[in-house]
Amino acid sequence: MAAPADEKRFTAYYRSEIGMVEVIGTGKGILSVNFKEQRPSRIPETVTLPAVIKKCRRQLDEYFRGWRTSFSLELSLKGTDFQQKVWRQLLKIPYGATRSYKDVAKAIGHPRSTRAVGGANHNNAIGIIVPCHRVIGHDGKLVGYGGGLWRKEWLLQHERRFSRR
Repeated sequence: MAAPADEKRFTAYYRSEIGMVEVIGTGKGILSVNFKEQRPSRIPETVTLPAVIKKCRRQLDEYFRGWRTSFSLELSLKGTDFQQKVWRQLLKIPYGATRSYKDVAKAIGHPRSTRAVGGANHNNAIGIIVPCHRVIGHDGKLVGYGGGLWRKEWLLQHERRFSRR
């Protein structure tokens, strides 16, 4: 469900081992979670953040500590019907596992839409939580991650390490 354009947006940051994560949302849901190369220098720290933003930062912290394997957050996914279908499928990929773009295309009933699945992955605004990092090439190679392939590799290794507990 998309947030109305006039709804107030809030921005918060989480410092992870692999960089600053920017969280943007409204009082009703998360709009985006993305890596930033650095935190902006001027952020009003006195702003009271909505509960959903605080919950997202807490769950990100638990994820990076290896305590959380799935997220439980209200998401405001903005995209076409096809993109939303892809993103819902990404949410079904188990922690510590991977799927190919072709696997995702088949799972959503569009087996010949591998490129379109890649496009939807590219347009996923809610990284980590909608785990596009778990989608790899059909040959097992890491391809296409907006946060950088080194981060994709780190996230997959992190999940594999903690999923074996």
